[in-house]
Amino acid sequence: MTYNLIPWDREQGYLMAPSMREWLSEGHLAWFVVDAVEEMELSAFYAAYRNDGWGAAAYDPKVMVGVLLYGYCLGLRSSRRIARALEEDVGFRVMAANQQPDFRTICRFRAEHEEALEKLFVQVLGLCREAGLVRLGVVALDGTKVAANAAPEANRNHEALSEEVQRMLAEAKAMDAEEDGRYGADRRGDELPEGLGRREDRLKRLQEAKERLEREAEGAAKAAQEHLGQRQAEEEATGKKKRGRKPKRVERIPPEEAKANTTDPDSRIMKSRNGYVQGYNVQAVVSKDQIIVAIGVTQEANDVQQLAPMLQTLEHTLEAAGIQERPKVGLADAGYWSEANIKACCGPQMPELLIATTKDWKQRKLLRERGCPRGRMPKGLSPRNRMERKLLTKRGRALYKLRGVVVEPVFGQVKEGQDFRRFMRRGLEAASSEALLIGTTHNLLKLWRSGQAPWGWAKARWN
Repeated sequence: MTYNLIPWDREQGYLMAPSMREWLSEGHLAWFVVDAVEEMELSAFYAAYRNDGWGAAAYDPKVMVGVLLYGYCLGLRSSRRIARALEEDVGFRVMAANQQPDFRTICRFRAEHEEALEKLFVQVLGLCREAGLVRLGVVALDGTKVAANAAPEANRNHEALSEEVQRMLAEAKAMDAEEDGRYGADRRGDELPEGLGRREDRLKRLQEAKERLEREAEGAAKAAQEHLGQRQAEEEATGKKKRGRKPKRVERIPPEEAKANTTDPDSRIMKSRNGYVQGYNVQAVVSKDQIIVAIGVTQEANDVQQLAPMLQTLEHTLEAAGIQERPKVGLADAGYWSEANIKACCGPQMPELLIATTKDWKQRKLLRERGCPRGRMPKGLSPRNRMERKLLTKRGRALYKLRGVVVEPVFGQVKEGQDFRRFMRRGLEAASSEALLIGTTHNLLKLWRSGQAPWGWAKARWN
């Protein structure tokens, strides 16, 4: 009996299609990113290269930018993984025009052009605006905790950091003495001692962590001293002692419980839904189309101090993108509520803010108990009571309900679809740059899936 199977032979020789156009279908993401890069202004990248023909030839920035954007779209952020994909993945081979820069070249390009890569966020936002995807009538702000490239076990208190710094300095001194005896006081060996670079890097990070704890202790002591002085001045002015317990003096020495991370001193321990994480707080303002219109990274675990800075970031981003429209309504959860925020973010240029004063389930309970308020807003209400009443109205409930379907899905999309659960780079500046690239590629994916690219990319390429 003979089985009716398709014949196969691993020794059969084949030729790939002679034209790259035939390697992937016309609607593939790789072709879209190729055309999107063609629409971008990349002069900032080319400014770093010589134009006199001297020196070794470099990879074209159009190719490198396309490879990075395509990698981030697919959740590949490691330069080694991208380099491997340039050999194995047809989409990456199309992006690189069948060139194969190694992982060191990719990593170096990303580091040397960090500022120019950050500015791509504004350009892609402008492309989304041209496609009609950025509707700014209602925007929502939220934050999510993203793990740093560091482990919580690498946290040390001030005493442990001081001991380790002293130990490494003593080791370096002993090594210098040993090398002087081997090579002479005025000479060095042909090669650096094995591991010297890594020790110097670790010593630098240890010193940064130690100095951070000392700065924080100094700042806390100064703030406490100013508070005591203000309290004393008020007591002298009124002739009466203030009620309550008198604040204690704060020592300028870091407390024992204060810790800093030796791998990434800028990261902090933050509480998330899944427990505690060593990481950063990523903030995003999102439009009704789930387009990220502003993104930032902070070391503060609490969201309450991020409302005003993110509204300022939003204003700068929209201005840079050439977008004249401004949001009319801003939505945020209870993590952003404070009366100080309402006062600070109130003005003719600011959007109307709808910020929950309590958790959502408490708000729903309040609605069941009180019902929907009617009539005009009563006079004399506190800012909190005014906000609570506004959120209980039919209009307020309809608008606030949008928050859950506007901003929260975006964090799910970048974490699941783009694997943005942990930063690849260390330090606040590097993390901020990486978050901007994530926001850029998220918006690029939205533009691709919408089929509304302003340059009509598929027809222009294939017809």
